[in-house]
Amino acid sequence: MSTLSDRVAGKVALISGAARGMGASHARVLAAHGAKVVIGDLLDDEGRALAAKINAEFNAGFGGDVALFVHLDVTDFASWEQAVGAAVERFGTLDVLVNNAGIFTRGSVEEADVDEWRRTIDIDLTGNFLGMKAAVPAMKASGGSIINISSIAGLVGFKNRAAYAAAKWGVQGLTKTSALDLGPYGIRVNSVHPGSVKTPLTAGLKRGFGQIPLGRDAAPEEISDLILYLASDESRFMTGANLAIDGGETAGNNLRQDA
Repeated sequence: MSTLSDRVAGKVALISGAARGMGASHARVLAAHGAKVVIGDLLDDEGRALAAKINAEFNAGFGGDVALFVHLDVTDFASWEQAVGAAVERFGTLDVLVNNAGIFTRGSVEEADVDEWRRTIDIDLTGNFLGMKAAVPAMKASGGSIINISSIAGLVGFKNRAAYAAAKWGVQGLTKTSALDLGPYGIRVNSVHPGSVKTPLTAGLKRGFGQIPLGRDAAPEEISDLILYLASDESRFMTGANLAIDGGETAGNNLRQDA
């Protein structure tokens, strides 16, 4: 299969948590529009299988592989350095970082497990910091786009989600601060805040959609279309933005009835 467009042709993207769910969708969509993608994850078998599938579908126009899997523990800076190094060694550069890896935990400050709090912050917030720290040296020469995946839990309060919401709000702050710090290098930093999305992470949740004006959850590809835009030069003057893609869920109280 040939690529669908050249919107990100020549770009190399490293995506964390990309073996399944939204991350896998981001990798497929970026490859479909001309990018070379590095799939980082702890799920080695699934990650390698996805890379092989993407290579089989999209490498015809390049005469070589367009996808690479790397084992990546986002809480380990050395693992991040190895992933960035592998991307540059295989494809020659690094233009895009998508900090996608994350976990979802429950509990208020009264009920949350302390170890789960620390693990959530380590993966969902510190993992983004470490990824950015590892990627910046490779991006400084020619600029790039860093896309941090937060959540609508990083825009509004979420009941019974103390650690998750704290981490996702932290991602927004890290994004805006880094947009200021990295702008002189031509590195753009934006955060994406999805609402309800159909992924393995959310498969076990029981919920309705009355709070969402569009009345449904999103397919992962609908989030990936925004990632594609932010990875491309079409968004070259956008940095420091926090972009909700949530079917209108954070627009207001959709459950409130007229008096």
